[in-house]
Amino acid sequence: MTAFSPSAYDREARGLAARQIHFSAWQALPGFVLASALLSFVLIRIVVGTAQEFGLPQYALELAVRVLVLELIPVLAALYVALRSGAAICTRVALMRIGGDLERVARSGRDPVGAELVPRVIGSLVAVALLTYLSGVVALLLAYVELYGFSPWAVAGFVRITGHVFDPVAVAAFLLKTTLFGVVVGAVPIGAALGVQRDPEAVPGAVRRGMVRLGVTLAVIEVVFVAAMYA
Repeated sequence: MTAFSPSAYDREARGLAARQIHFSAWQALPGFVLASALLSFVLIRIVVGTAQEFGLPQYALELAVRVLVLELIPVLAALYVALRSGAAICTRVALMRIGGDLERVARSGRDPVGAELVPRVIGSLVAVALLTYLSGVVALLLAYVELYGFSPWAVAGFVRITGHVFDPVAVAAFLLKTTLFGVVVGAVPIGAALGVQRDPEAVPGAVRRGMVRLGVTLAVIEVVFVAAMYA
């Protein structure tokens, strides 16, 4: 509930969240979008070529959008942010717990959860959402160019097909899954860090456990959503 409290967003907390977003998303944005665009281009070519080979070109765009935008890109964005900042978050929070920094924050009159933990979760959430949505837009543009070239006359058909894919249920599931990915990327490493023993040598083990738990959690979320959407 701390995340919904206005007191959790004082100047220091907002600054910490902004730094987390800058490190996790802004600095990584060009490289991730480029890598995602290259992967999207390859997969779109494969999907389009396979659909044409089996005489089903009308399903190429819908399949490419479902595989890339709804499923693959959110997972890749979450994994990227996890690898980039998950271990760093876990290490930092573990060291704060060992060094007594969280207790000092509490003695100063600030809530340590709202001051130090919630901003990191919010930063991870924004980072995952930003990378996912921008890469999804790039993938849609590449799919249009691959199927229709640069002609503007196919926009209506493209919008109709993608609108069929992005029905209200699919959009709600996509937004919910992206949100869950972003939250767990920040929250799971923090949970592992808070359980560390007050021994600096225990930090590597906490980081390892946090990253393993994070990977398993992301996999479970993806499997649950795929089973719910396509069962």
